[in-house]
Amino acid sequence: MTLAAKKKAFVELGKFLGQFASSGSAQKPDVLCNDPFFAGLENLIHTAQHHNGWYTPEQVFFAVQSWANALTPENLDQWLSRYDFAEKSPKTVALILAGNIPLVGFHDFLSVVISGHKALVKLSSNDQQLLPFLAKYLVAVAPKLNDFIEFTDGKLGHFDAVIATGSNNTARYFEYYFRDKPGIIRKNRNSVAVLTGKETREDLVRLGEDIFRYFGLGCRNVSKLFVPKGYDFKDFFEAMFAYGDIIHYEKYANNYDYNKAVFLMSRFNILDNGFLTIKEDTAYGSPISSVFYEYYDDLSDVTKRIETDRDQIQCIVSGVIDYSVPFGKTQQPELWDYADDVDTIKFLQEI
Repeated sequence: MTLAAKKKAFVELGKFLGQFASSGSAQKPDVLCNDPFFAGLENLIHTAQHHNGWYTPEQVFFAVQSWANALTPENLDQWLSRYDFAEKSPKTVALILAGNIPLVGFHDFLSVVISGHKALVKLSSNDQQLLPFLAKYLVAVAPKLNDFIEFTDGKLGHFDAVIATGSNNTARYFEYYFRDKPGIIRKNRNSVAVLTGKETREDLVRLGEDIFRYFGLGCRNVSKLFVPKGYDFKDFFEAMFAYGDIIHYEKYANNYDYNKAVFLMSRFNILDNGFLTIKEDTAYGSPISSVFYEYYDDLSDVTKRIETDRDQIQCIVSGVIDYSVPFGKTQQPELWDYADDVDTIKFLQEI
């Protein structure tokens, strides 16, 4: 199957996904295979929360729309034009996917299939429905893709390489278990924002998107702030009030109540606005409903700290640090924004 044919299939998937929005979904006449699939995905979006309480329709719609925006001819061409897809024998690549946010493993799946390899997918128990449904759509559009996609519930069979995502603890297991295979093993990472106190209200409101999207469960969500000494959090908290409705989600509210209680019982000094706590802490990974912060004297100190801890950081949000993601964009990566800065396509071409 040619690269052009595979790209075309994923473009059709993008068009299909583009029909779904929280403001209202509507079928378009030029989308392939709509009749057998449209109602099915709409139902999945609205029932995903039954299988995973964090997968609210709003969050799943956002994930679906994000992939609709990514899977365009222009984006695929820009992403793939830097690689030489020479004809080679396809390998089987085992994908062990996370389930913290909807379709979190789709980029790995896309990368394997578009590279000409076979994806042997082991899903997270927290995300069992969405990716198999999209894979069925792809096969309906391009039947030859059936030879490149397999899902498994049990022990992984034969495979030539592996891409596995998990916690730091499971990563140690993966590194041992897959020690004889080429692999990408992803561990815990967190994202940070570097503020100067000169941010506009619009910047800070957009920062709230980086904090609260997917309830803060993704590695691209901001969980740590670097702020100048003497920083006044008044403007920050005022901007965060745009996201106050998040407290109405029971699972989030339970985490907020629990983590706030733990902080108070431990006699930590915290700031609180009724749905978000912030705590001074040198760690990067904060609990759900909380963000850590740390003061700095000079921006150069923050730059050195981030460089030293680069293997713990996924994204940097800032208007003053090189290689930063714009405010509000952490959960809208481009196809060429690789997790952990590991070029997945390059890895797949070398196995």
